[in-house]
Amino acid sequence: MSDYEVLTTARFYLELKLQGSDDRIDGYFMECRGFAREQDVIEHCEVVPQKWGKSAEKGRVVRTKMPGNSKSSNITLRMGMTISPTTWKWFKSVEEGEWSKQLRDGSLTVYQQDGEMAARFDFIGAWPVKYKIGDVKADSSDFQIEEVELAVDEFKRVEPTGQDY
Repeated sequence: MSDYEVLTTARFYLELKLQGSDDRIDGYFMECRGFAREQDVIEHCEVVPQKWGKSAEKGRVVRTKMPGNSKSSNITLRMGMTISPTTWKWFKSVEEGEWSKQLRDGSLTVYQQDGEMAARFDFIGAWPVKYKIGDVKADSSDFQIEEVELAVDEFKRVEPTGQDY
């Protein structure tokens, strides 16, 4: 039997330390979306001579694909709204022009069913680009949801200890 286990989406912890927070917990994250890293493709085209049959008057177009720049997608964090205004204050300070002082790093850790850490992803240079709360309704008993979208400079998978692969 192997030690291979497919991880579930329900066993995770997201760490994000915000400046000026005295609260023990600023949010209970219920959903995290958009963790993605992709690489642009550069397509290089050139005409090369090719001899077919009796004449070599025409060339052939050859396309070569090469790796370009890498980029990380924005991530969206959804949490149950608390009385803590820390997330809003973070968004507001970026809006007021303090962007460079508000970059934050964080990590998403996914756990196995037995509670052991299985996978860790670090995001670096995060700052809020969108803040949203859920709709309100008089006859509802649902949790109020607070949502923040973050632009990130880099997103990478690391060893569970935090070391780069």
